[in-house]
Amino acid sequence: MRILHTMIRVGDLDRSIQFYTEVLGMKLLRRKDYPEGKFTLAFVGYGDEAQHSVIELTCNWGVDSYDLGSGFGHLALEVEDVYRAAEDIRARGGKILREPGPMNAGTTLIAFVADPDGYPIELIGRKT
Repeated sequence: MRILHTMIRVGDLDRSIQFYTEVLGMKLLRRKDYPEGKFTLAFVGYGDEAQHSVIELTCNWGVDSYDLGSGFGHLALEVEDVYRAAEDIRARGGKILREPGPMNAGTTLIAFVADPDGYPIELIGRKT
């Protein structure tokens, strides 16, 4: 078994695709409208779905925002350099929720950014 994707609902699909591709550097892997169900799915990620886990962006037509709820935590991305990644994301218009630095009660370097719908994304420094 392996993780295929994580699905999140988004209010503006084009805005979300722009964030995940232009700000976080992912690729739009596929996108399809489902007129009978009144929704569109877009899959983004850093590599082919056959080899990598990806994010499914679900846009339900006519719904422009969601309550994120208290059960969802965050998505996590490994980065080479947390400080540089946060600055690059900020320079591309991304919102930094937590500046880079050691995690609470630990030494792992992390930062948090938010996607356009407010989903938190943790940047975790690559372990050597």
